[in-house]
Amino acid sequence: MSILTIAVLLFAFGLIAQLAGGEPSAFDRKVMLALRNSAARSSAPIGPAWLQEAARDITSLGSTIVLGMITFAVAGYLFLAGKPSVAWLILIAVLGGVVLNSLLKFVFARPRPDFVTHLARVFTTSFPSGHAALSAITYLTIGALLARTYPLFPTSLYFMSLAAFLTVIIGVSRVYLGVHYPTDVLGGWCIGTAWAIACWLLMAWLQGGGQIAT
Repeated sequence: MSILTIAVLLFAFGLIAQLAGGEPSAFDRKVMLALRNSAARSSAPIGPAWLQEAARDITSLGSTIVLGMITFAVAGYLFLAGKPSVAWLILIAVLGGVVLNSLLKFVFARPRPDFVTHLARVFTTSFPSGHAALSAITYLTIGALLARTYPLFPTSLYFMSLAAFLTVIIGVSRVYLGVHYPTDVLGGWCIGTAWAIACWLLMAWLQGGGQIAT
């Protein structure tokens, strides 16, 4: 089932990547302009001023700095708890995701949206969204680890739901702030989730073989 999910996500990523290879699609423009007060480039996003500040706060949860701090904090705890193999797996999953996303950005080299004002500073190309991909990798991987550590269904559901919620709102904030097309975020979610699931499978396989302890 997990292998099938990865295959579906990669197929969806391929379809989205075709849209990202040309001019902004009608879907991209329609969604982004729907989040603006008017079609003017300088138009502010819909909603009160505090919502813009909230969006900036939310989007920072998917930044490389914040995700790096969370990843190393979790890994440090696992090393201290006597689970170095799991710690290394998390580090490899997240750092490998960073490399993968950077390579994809280099390959596609999609320019950022230019018909709306950016409300956050950006330094790289647009597709796929690094915030979307890396938040999916980091939060879903940590959520899965916590769910395996506390296997009761309500607890596991809470951890995975929280991880998915953070991933979704971070991606939405990128579109709201005008720094990503919706297809950038969808592509980031697809590749990030596929990578996270692959890492889960590797962890489960190693645990099943006794190479690492839970």
